[in-house]
Amino acid sequence: MHPFAQRGLRAVAMLAVVMVLAACTSMTGKPAGEHVDDAQITAAVKAKLAADKLVTLSRVGVETNLRTVYLTGVVDSEETRQRAAEIAWSVKHVNGVVNHLTIQQRG
Repeated sequence: MHPFAQRGLRAVAMLAVVMVLAACTSMTGKPAGEHVDDAQITAAVKAKLAADKLVTLSRVGVETNLRTVYLTGVVDSEETRQRAAEIAWSVKHVNGVVNHLTIQQRG
């Protein structure tokens, strides 16, 4: 293959990689690596919550955006609410925790 053709193919391949990475950013609003970090953080928080007998995972939602964990749902007590936030903070790479857990009123 002619050297100019090889350079042209390399340039096209590099352009394709750049376009794919740009598409990842534009589709989610986050760079590709950051999205993976958020997904990993969410999975780690859910795993730790599931391992903790104090928190009922089925009633607690976990989402992560830009390394900030958002907790939503209903728990039985203030102690459980605080424990869920502590667990979220204990996960590596977490920069913040927004605790929107509410305490279920006993009737």
